[in-house]
This record gives sequence, structure tokens and C-alpha cells, in this order.
Amino acid sequence: MAKITKDTLIADCLKINPDSAEILRAVGMHCIGCALAHNETIEQTVFVHGNDLDALLEKLNKGVE
Repeated sequence: MAKITKDTLIADCLKINPDSAEILRAVGMHCIGCALAHNETIEQTVFVHGNDLDALLEKLNKGVE
């Protein structure tokens, strides 16, 4: 299965890890359903919401093989 990186689009992240919506909401991204959010990368989301990129990627990739 694909690994989630800083360049992964939110839409792809949601496909790769079904738990990613919950993880992203927990770090302050509550607009996951927004069409514009799906075209953002993980890195852009971190920049906008002020999260730690490495910590978020670790959470998003937990359980993804």
C-alpha cells in the first residue's frame, strides 16, 4: 500500500488510510469535506493549521502497510 508523504493530497490520504479523517480533525482540520481541502497536500495542511509535519505523518501512516 502507498505511504502518506508531505506531498500526498488530502483526497488520496483519505483513500490510503480510512482513519485519516479522524486524525486530521484531531489536529484542527475540520474542513475535510470541503472540495478545496481535497486538493491540498499534507504539507499545505500543516502550514495552514500549524501542526508538526513529522508527527502528523507518523500518525497518518500508523497501520498503513
